[in-house]
Amino acid sequence: MDKTRLRTEVRVECYAGYRSEETPRRFLVGKRGVEVVDVLDRWLSPEHRYFKLRGRDGRVYILRRGNSIAWSILTGRHPTDHRACSRPYQGR
Repeated sequence: MDKTRLRTEVRVECYAGYRSEETPRRFLVGKRGVEVVDVLDRWLSPEHRYFKLRGRDGRVYILRRGNSIAWSILTGRHPTDHRACSRPYQGR
């Protein structure tokens, strides 16, 4: 799989709870917008925050936000495609 495709820059619109930019609600990959319909999971690492999301298009996405406030998209797959997201992200 092409690693440059896995780490695409993305613009993210978030719901601002008690922390700024708390939860992604919509994101743009290029000119394509995806509305988030469900947050499936979220987790932290020392350098990043991760969100596993279901988009209105039925795909499952993993978004990552670094300490530099920049967002990136690690994957986007259709729920019936079991090749992607079957293993935890290894940071490579």
